[in-house]
Amino acid sequence: MTRALPARLPPGGWRQSAPVRAVVDALSAGGATCRFVGGCVRDALLGEVPADIDIATQLDPASVMKRARAAGLKTVPTGIDHGTVTVIADHVAVEVTTLRRDVETDGRRATVAFTDDWREDAARRDFTINALYADADGTLFDPVGGLADLAAGRVRFIGEARQRLAEDYLRALRFFRFHFRFAEGPADAAALAAIASARHELTRLSAERVATELLKTLALPRAPEAIALMAACGVLAVLLPEAEGGERLTRLMPLSDDPLLRLAALLPGQPLTGAAVAGRLRLSNAQKARLAAALAPDALPDGAAALRRLITLHGRQAAEDRALLAGDGALAARIAALDVPEFPLKGGDLLALGLAPGPAVSRMMKDLLDWWLAQDPPPGREACLGEARRRLGV
Repeated sequence: MTRALPARLPPGGWRQSAPVRAVVDALSAGGATCRFVGGCVRDALLGEVPADIDIATQLDPASVMKRARAAGLKTVPTGIDHGTVTVIADHVAVEVTTLRRDVETDGRRATVAFTDDWREDAARRDFTINALYADADGTLFDPVGGLADLAAGRVRFIGEARQRLAEDYLRALRFFRFHFRFAEGPADAAALAAIASARHELTRLSAERVATELLKTLALPRAPEAIALMAACGVLAVLLPEAEGGERLTRLMPLSDDPLLRLAALLPGQPLTGAAVAGRLRLSNAQKARLAAALAPDALPDGAAALRRLITLHGRQAAEDRALLAGDGALAARIAALDVPEFPLKGGDLLALGLAPGPAVSRMMKDLLDWWLAQDPPPGREACLGEARRRLGV
């Protein structure tokens, strides 16, 4: 694979928008050098709109904030210890980071020192394609060969792969995501060997960082390939020992691009397993509940009344998720379109009919709900009150 890439960043677009120009002008006053860096340069070369805009500068963070504020721009010291300041111009956020070199790393975080050496800053980054810089006029600065790798569809660590991983083991997971987003052909053998050797170090990473990276990888169009390679390197067994294989994920791919549902597709049909995985990955309570509900082992019903029951008891999201995990897109569409009225009675209705407060109210409500769900179409409020009176003998 060989991509034809421009020799410089194309003109126009985000790079020359008024907010971005305002940030660049503020930082460049007096001849100071600042350059776009990383993903925004890489994506612009590929003709994509970057999700984030990053600028590297020789200015220290205090000078960045002083210049930005003098230009009337808002600043937020988002990562001041690591040299990062967010500069906001007309609601557009630009991450500005002072050139850095690593002083000490432990596989999870780094202690840095500021530098004025662009090559030193590049050398501490992860992959060559993420160490591309561009001046405001679009002129490229490529100190580690990232442009050739991007053109060839290669993802390589900068320098020695084992050293890059030892600085931050999350880079092992990032390698799979970047390879299956930007590369073609076999993955870099040196990178895979280093990742396999370091796979047990992944347990040192925070659960939140692992979850974020895993879900980003699962969101890719080539997610099954990424998961298969992670399994071959032993990484999947470390991060997700519950994973059963990629067959269900492959079946789900054309039906849903939801990364959480794709995570569910890797797991056995056991709600407790889903809840345990969500807890270990520190997912939100809503994500934990959804994962557990999606993995219920019950057979999916087909009739309208049975589907209404499933939706009423477990929610439409859970019903759709179960259908998609079963590979039944047509059933998921039926569930999405099915009209499911709300059960028209409350506990107070039974109290008004003379039922004494206590457990009997909950039992009667459950019985009435079961009766209501068995009807097709579901009865309205008056019919439900009539059935309640009949059962209560009033």
